Amino acid sequence: MTTSIQPYLDFNGRAEEAIEFYKKQLGAKVDMLMRNKESPEPAPPGMMPPDSGDKILHSSLRIGDSVVMITDGFLKGEVRFTGFALALNAANEAEAARLFNALAEGGKVKMPLAKTFFSPAFGMLDDKFGVGWMVSVPRPIESIPRT
Repeated sequence: MTTSIQPYLDFNGRAEEAIEFYKKQLGAKVDMLMRNKESPEPAPPGMMPPDSGDKILHSSLRIGDSVVMITDGFLKGEVRFTGFALALNAANEAEAARLFNALAEGGKVKMPLAKTFFSPAFGMLDDKFGVGWMVSVPRPIESIPRT
């Protein structure tokens, strides 16, 4: 088995909405989804609100070759996605534009998709949930100019 990192995002009650958004906008596939009421080991008393049975305990989405895990968490307050971004590599500029525009729907563009010294198409945005994304077309490292 190879070591890998998989982001685990807590949507604090909006996980189902996020999953549907990523399915529609990115073509994400749900590999696994378990609701709180389906857990073989219920949460200790008082840990979860009483009406949280239909909320998502754990899910696993496949986006291309990558896996992103999503939960509703403990439903204890506002979620802020800060200090990181998910980097999404596109095969070409047209795909980068499609993905960027899809993720930007309802979100906030931080850097419009444009040519940079390291990519023919690179842009940054926060999607409608506040998750940061960097969309780019990778350029082979040896072709990046250096001073």
